[in-house]
Amino acid sequence: MKKEEKYLRKSYQHRDDLSGEHRYGDIGQLIFLIIFMLVWLSDAFIFKYSIFLEQYISNYIRVPIAMIIFIIAGYLAWKGMNTVFGRKREKPHVITTGVFSVVRHPIYLAAILLYLGFILLSLSLLSGLVWIFIIIFYYVISLYEEKLLIKEFGSAYCEYMRKVPMFLPFTKKLR
Repeated sequence: MKKEEKYLRKSYQHRDDLSGEHRYGDIGQLIFLIIFMLVWLSDAFIFKYSIFLEQYISNYIRVPIAMIIFIIAGYLAWKGMNTVFGRKREKPHVITTGVFSVVRHPIYLAAILLYLGFILLSLSLLSGLVWIFIIIFYYVISLYEEKLLIKEFGSAYCEYMRKVPMFLPFTKKLR
């Protein structure tokens, strides 16, 4: 089994209270953002290849739902980032309050929801296909980061995993 190593980008290497992240998490997110935006923009506004569902669901329905999703995504990202990176904690511990009491990965969930909001605006099926790969990417890096957290916090993080779902709020983990 491959040994998980603690990786922090240079701007956070002075922070002993952070547990680490996937080495390719940031670059992967950037690459997927670029791919998604290229597909979404070209499909929604130029080629219009897979947006035929647009004619069946009114903008009066899609746009407000997308705006609500954008607001939820922004809230999750802001609160999650502020909780993790906003201030240095004296002693590292499992964060179980705020948005972290609802899902274990609120920042990643925010990104997934952001993409969903864009998909709803145009109903681009090609963008939806890219979105599936984005969800898989976030799932894989979440599993990696959870291994780091289990290694650092042991049973405290395992108990947190048992109580709080990974991405889907208000669902109980299936056992």
